[in-house]
Amino acid sequence: MHPAYSVIFFTTASGAGYGLLVLAAIFAISGLMPATAWLGFVTNGLALGLIAGGLLSSTFHLGHPERAWRALTQWRSSWLSREGVLAVATFVPAGLFAIGWVFLGTTTGFFGWMGAAAAVLAVATVISTSMIYASLITIRQWNNGIVPVAYLVLGLMSGAVLLEAVTRLFGVHGSHVDVVAIVLIVVGWLVKLAYWHSADTGLVKTTLATATGLGRFGSVRLLEQPHTEENFLMQEMGFVVARKHARRLRAIAQATLFVVPLAATIASLFVAPMVAMVLALVAVVSLAVGLLTERWLFFAEAKHDCMVYYGR
Repeated sequence: MHPAYSVIFFTTASGAGYGLLVLAAIFAISGLMPATAWLGFVTNGLALGLIAGGLLSSTFHLGHPERAWRALTQWRSSWLSREGVLAVATFVPAGLFAIGWVFLGTTTGFFGWMGAAAAVLAVATVISTSMIYASLITIRQWNNGIVPVAYLVLGLMSGAVLLEAVTRLFGVHGSHVDVVAIVLIVVGWLVKLAYWHSADTGLVKTTLATATGLGRFGSVRLLEQPHTEENFLMQEMGFVVARKHARRLRAIAQATLFVVPLAATIASLFVAPMVAMVLALVAVVSLAVGLLTERWLFFAEAKHDCMVYYGR
């Protein structure tokens, strides 16, 4: 599939924002993060800013962005619509939770329940985003049970790396943040490797024989190409990335998305606070590069079954 930069930014930015919102709510409600105004302002502001920025960027992929609101009406049958409804709904408890934390200095009671509701809705939104792709049976690389797991784990992992930087910046860092970040990075790495293995080795379900129904008569092949030049479908649905480039980009994604953040997080346990803060920022920058590379590959390596018609 042709990688759309607006959708790449949407899925990575909003995923990181939702991950940060979930972890911040859990830690704040459980008393593992102090309910101080500036910490709450920066944490919630960063989470909601990433979410809002990602959602806004997703409308740029539409032919008529001004009609995006109409997608919310199809929630009974569309994962895209369900994602939109859940995304809007998340802002309500998340906003109330932020108000309690920033202005009232509390993350318990009613505001704690709002934080819990925001976390649940955030998880549901990320899963709905992933199901937009995982539900497409015509794209083998996406029609995979690992896709929702990968979206959720990478979102939480991104949130953990961001939370690591924020808590170190405010001098309220605790070992629980390190443990969660390290575990999520390792799990995210394993899940991504499992996805790539599945995408590379999965059985091709659609062939010329199954598409035409002529398989019972023997082998089926194209007599000649249906087009002499590239058309819209071939460009959008059959985007080609050379195998050697894909391998190189996967290596870059692993290094920047997992190796560097993991090494920086572990190293920060054994250095002075100022150096640890620098390492946390390095992890965030590396994470951003890795996420964009990983998500670009997610789209570029996927092909629609209609490419069978074009001999691909």
